[in-house]
Amino acid sequence: MLGPVGAAAQTAAPAQAPTPIGGWQAGAVLDVSVGSRKLGLGLRDKGLALGHSDLTAYGPLGAHLQAQLTAVVHSHERKVETELEDAWVQSRTLPAGLQVRAGRFASQLGYLNELHPHTDDFVERPLLYRGFLGDHWIDDGLRVNWTAPTDLYLRLGVEVFRGRGLVDGQSSGRPGAAVLSAKTGGDIGASHSWQAGLAMVHNRRQAADEHEHEEGELEEEEHDAHEGHGHSHGAAYAGRRMWIADLAWKWAPGGNNSQQQVRVLYEYAQVRGADNEVGPRARHSGQYLSAVWRFDPSWEAGVRHDLLRVSVPHDDHAHTGRLRESALMLAWKPTHMQTLRLQVTQQRGRGELDERTRGVHLQYILNFGAHAAHTF
Repeated sequence: MLGPVGAAAQTAAPAQAPTPIGGWQAGAVLDVSVGSRKLGLGLRDKGLALGHSDLTAYGPLGAHLQAQLTAVVHSHERKVETELEDAWVQSRTLPAGLQVRAGRFASQLGYLNELHPHTDDFVERPLLYRGFLGDHWIDDGLRVNWTAPTDLYLRLGVEVFRGRGLVDGQSSGRPGAAVLSAKTGGDIGASHSWQAGLAMVHNRRQAADEHEHEEGELEEEEHDAHEGHGHSHGAAYAGRRMWIADLAWKWAPGGNNSQQQVRVLYEYAQVRGADNEVGPRARHSGQYLSAVWRFDPSWEAGVRHDLLRVSVPHDDHAHTGRLRESALMLAWKPTHMQTLRLQVTQQRGRGELDERTRGVHLQYILNFGAHAAHTF
């Protein structure tokens, strides 16, 4: 039998998509930070910056559908940008464990991508997300999930997207990206819970050489870039296929995480087919390990270590680069609506990622009203 944590994971809908109770609900999130400098591949500007701040409304559409709308405001290179991040409709009552979603939403690959960034434990997302997914991959598409009717949580999913957020700048090839994903998890006793996932992304787009395309094709891509996908700004290191695996473990005494909790998360990603001219051996990879300890109802401390390896094409060969990032954070959460986080981050790179950076960030997050719940 599943304990309370695993049972919640099994019965809940996918992240940010709870079954609405009653009518529509709305909420907002303010995310601001002050940083001593901008990190390599980071999105937050030096000094005062506006992070992932949003306005969300979600609720039922009749008896069989639910929907969510999320508008996001953030700063990038000293400019304030806005976009429509979520605009989807999802089934509520399909039989046999099936669920369908259509519209604009975040892919469910990996552990963090489907979650809004303001729910993260650290100021910036891990390097593999910033390098391979443009920090937070959101796209227009269709999703079909199947959840097995078993004690052990098992969910299989297929997603089809336009694929624009997987390439930085112009792109060539036919538009489109497909994602196959699997999630499983459960409880070990009353205090331990775990979740594991594996996903594969097939990307039909790739970075374009400006001499390869006619002017009309470039204009079409420029239109796409300004159509509401400014938040991700595309992936810095893309390829034809990406694999990403995640493993999460959580401990809380008796399953009650309000007093104490330990959260450990590991993710690994590999991008293949990074450049046709260099050949199939051109690959990128990234991984990170994080641990967060809630040692008091209002206090958390965490550490994360990242490693990113890339292969950058130069003529008919590739140059390699490596970037390591270590972060220490301390967060004060006087209520579940507020977070004040202090983080120190150090980056050391070589080759194509020659970074020598140390930054200090102070982040404040304030939630207003209702906000869609998140699963495991």
